Amino acid sequence: MAAARKLKRGHHPTQVWIGLGMMGLIGWSVALPTLLGAALGLWLDKRYVGAHSWTFGAARCRARDRCANAWHWVVKEDKAMHEDRDE
Repeated sequence: MAAARKLKRGHHPTQVWIGLGMMGLIGWSVALPTLLGAALGLWLDKRYVGAHSWTFGAARCRARDRCANAWHWVVKEDKAMHEDRDE
């Protein structure tokens, strides 16, 4: 069954590299904003000393937002792939 689907789709070895590239793209789209949020938090911690850590809060908020964005993008791409497959 899976072999028939692969033949029908025209599976090419380059698709593996495209998939790995997408994983890297998603990883960087989450990691880089999270690090920027942490840097912003460190700067805020030095300027506004308080009981709570700005570093943790800013990094957490950026990571949550970027993960939600990446998830939305993956779902959209998956739907597009299934629509192409059905045609």
